[in-house]
Amino acid sequence: MNNGESVVAGIDVGGTNLRLALVAENGNVIERLKMPTGGNRAAFISQLSENILLLSDKAVALNAGMLGVGIGMPGLISPSGEIFSSVNLSYCEGLNLATELQSLTGLPVVTVNDANAAAFGEYRFGAGRSLRTFIMITIGTGIGGGIILDGRLWSGADGFAGEFGHLTVVPGGRGCPCGNNGCVERYASATAILATAREQGMLSSPDASVETLAAMSAAGDLMATKLFEDAGRYLGSAAAAAVNLLNPEAIIIGGGVAASFGIMREAMSTELCLRAYRPSVARLKILRGDLHDDAGVLGAAAVAFDRYGTF
Repeated sequence: MNNGESVVAGIDVGGTNLRLALVAENGNVIERLKMPTGGNRAAFISQLSENILLLSDKAVALNAGMLGVGIGMPGLISPSGEIFSSVNLSYCEGLNLATELQSLTGLPVVTVNDANAAAFGEYRFGAGRSLRTFIMITIGTGIGGGIILDGRLWSGADGFAGEFGHLTVVPGGRGCPCGNNGCVERYASATAILATAREQGMLSSPDASVETLAAMSAAGDLMATKLFEDAGRYLGSAAAAAVNLLNPEAIIIGGGVAASFGIMREAMSTELCLRAYRPSVARLKILRGDLHDDAGVLGAAAVAFDRYGTF
């Protein structure tokens, strides 16, 4: 990197692991850190502040300008950084993580929803670089979403926009922790796909994953293929409502179901064409995200550059 180049810390917070990276403005990752997520609020804040300072020291050693910190984490997060709800990190609820970390590190900190961060990362560094308006759908344990409108991350009046996983696809269907019934997350997330496979007796190993099912599908297992096709149709049904509302250029898919992207994309596209307003899908593209495992850290870094740098 060039002497005096600006950098930020990008942090992807998961219920199991923390990923941190020192990132340059072009998206190059200079340093990476990974560790288990702290089991309580005090441990979590302490490990974040300590590792942010480690990355800050690295920036100083490289004679780089540390602009700030971006954090993406699951849950409902206000524009000021207050965490209203985070299912896997309930000890963070009510916490303003940005304020806490700013006081401990002396660096400016911005906190956003992890799927929102992934969307902005794809816009700046990935599959959305040539786009101005798109919807990002992240599919893993749950389903998240982020919206880029006219080149800006749109998070709504209270910071809660983009909750794609909680669009209803089966009225009165499976109960969801959000309080609704029939959310698409309950039918098309990796967790839901695995649960359906187990209900149908397709998996005997407790260690089986959605990647196991993808491999079964690739090997010609029709039942496994149907699971992904059904998930794709549910995604298409939910996406149709979003497409009719926002008229995006593209839908970008990221997260842990990438191995089955082709199957899900075809089923999703078919359902979209059946349900969405025809002119809105005429030019619509369904793309696979480019950033893969780096979507979280690069997205958080992109948000920090946007807030504190020259984006």
